[in-house]
Amino acid sequence: MSSTNTTNSAAHESPAPATHGGPAPAGAQEPAAVRTTRVPWQAKYLMLALIWGSSFLLMKVGLRTLAPLQISGLRIYAGTATLLALLAATGGRLPRERRTWGHLTVSGIFLTVLPFSLFALGEERVSSALAGIGNATTPIAALFFALLLLPSDRLSPRKVAAVLIGFVGVVVILQPWESAGRPDLLGFGMTLVAGACYGLGWTYNRRHLGGADLGGLSMPTALLVVGSVLMVPVLLVWWVLHRDTYAAPWSGHADPTGGGSLTPLLCVLTLGVVGTGLAYMLQFDVVRGAGATVSTTVTYLIPVVSVVLGVLVLEEHLAWPQLLGAAIVLVSAVVVGLPARRRRAPGGQAA
Repeated sequence: MSSTNTTNSAAHESPAPATHGGPAPAGAQEPAAVRTTRVPWQAKYLMLALIWGSSFLLMKVGLRTLAPLQISGLRIYAGTATLLALLAATGGRLPRERRTWGHLTVSGIFLTVLPFSLFALGEERVSSALAGIGNATTPIAALFFALLLLPSDRLSPRKVAAVLIGFVGVVVILQPWESAGRPDLLGFGMTLVAGACYGLGWTYNRRHLGGADLGGLSMPTALLVVGSVLMVPVLLVWWVLHRDTYAAPWSGHADPTGGGSLTPLLCVLTLGVVGTGLAYMLQFDVVRGAGATVSTTVTYLIPVVSVVLGVLVLEEHLAWPQLLGAAIVLVSAVVVGLPARRRRAPGGQAA
């Protein structure tokens, strides 16, 4: 869903947890106790794209028997348990400073609770393929927030053009010139805001936690711990408002397609354990094997995977404006993520 790694990379260029479920920040240190396996980094790279790209399909299936906030809550709790276990296994620890936890609380809102909930809410109204396309705007949003929160960052004309082209792509997807047949504006808008949350959250992290030593899995684990705490009042308030439909906060509803509740539950658990937990370990291996710059490009494959899975598995349909707009947004996101051109000194040497 995330993805968070891209946002972090954009913020530095100014986007990595896709989180989707979101990737971990590209600059994060790998756990010292984890050893690189014999699986090549290219295979792990493709696994990451598949895991984070399939998160939108998993949410769509989960919505058959679970409410959107139940999905985001279960995703966070499953991911938190997974990362706490991995953190303990690798000898890591959570941060201890109060100030750090204060900033992590703000980041946790924008990197877990809000985007996870908004993507699930948005998929009640739009296809999983379109939700994945909405996530592709994350690098563009990260660039925008970096300009607001990081005054030292400069925006090149190339990146200005990329941001403007990205907005054009969003307009093409929304088809405002059509009165019928266009995507649900509220649903797609929720996915856009969810993607923007990643950009804001990691830019905030860069500004306020840039000097904090949170190596390894400490940062993503702490963020999910915060998200777990924040989701408690959110779920309780939601349940109080929907007690006539749900007997308890963890109770689901009947599958309108006539299926059982096991498959949707397993999909959401997979989303949390694999997409929001184990994927971080793969991310660290890719960073070690290919570098942070290459690892962040996995974000550009996420919407491609989400569209392919939505069409092939869920038999979703995208009209040509959505496909054209998605291509425009992806191109602009790639341009945003390109490294800045190095200026040459008078002698012809790079400055």
